[in-house]
Amino acid sequence: MKKITESSSSYDNLEQMSALELVEKINVEDHQVAPAVQQKLQQISAFVDAIVPRMREGGRLFYIGAGTSGRLGILDASECPPTYGVPHDWVIGLIAGGDSAIRKAVEHAEDDMEQAWKDIQAHGFSTLDTVVGIAASGSTPYVLGGVRKAKEMGLLTGGISCNPDSPLGKEVDHPLEVVVGPEFVTGSTRMKSGTAQKLVLNMISTAVMVKLGRVKGNKMVDMQLSNAKLVDRGTKMIMEATGVSYELANELLLTQGSVRHATEYYYKNKGVD
Repeated sequence: MKKITESSSSYDNLEQMSALELVEKINVEDHQVAPAVQQKLQQISAFVDAIVPRMREGGRLFYIGAGTSGRLGILDASECPPTYGVPHDWVIGLIAGGDSAIRKAVEHAEDDMEQAWKDIQAHGFSTLDTVVGIAASGSTPYVLGGVRKAKEMGLLTGGISCNPDSPLGKEVDHPLEVVVGPEFVTGSTRMKSGTAQKLVLNMISTAVMVKLGRVKGNKMVDMQLSNAKLVDRGTKMIMEATGVSYELANELLLTQGSVRHATEYYYKNKGVD
């Protein structure tokens, strides 16, 4: 398999460039990412459409990856509960080497073909679950072993990679191969490849949550009220939805616990002033 992600950079003598030249050329390369993702929108939306009915029936979404790819999966998973008010076990990010690998690489962890499935099993599993393998190269053993076993056990599988015709793409039900070309620093897939993976993960989780009813209009009506900024945002959302004062909206929010519940309570009890 030809690994475009490992191909030599289009630039050389980077150490001789000024800071402005470096950031300008990185920016030129970054402009290739969104169009590459755009070419895969049909495949991404088809994957979303396959995930949603499974999650409606109680299925969960697992992300598995190593290094940058694993960290991006954990980032996306960890943002779902505060953004959409869903339980922490709806979307689960797993990284080769365990949680300590989030901050510091664990030697040879990504080379273990068996560990990802063990990590999934630690959370229990159901045939309604979905496993998304994330690997820029499309050849990470931890990821390949995980999706292979998941598919064998009847789980839905998808794979996000940045090489065409990758081993990962051949293992999964829904291959999402976003080819962004060589990295600015040869092989540094935390750059364009990582950006592409983040964009695709944003699309998957956001579209899934919208289709599961966790957004109303364009508002995060189930977001967790974890700080003053979010309480203020939620209060203003209730004001906009109901026309009540800031003080009443704030009281409704704090007593009912979410924008959704506060708005529903208000319209169910019209006599509130």
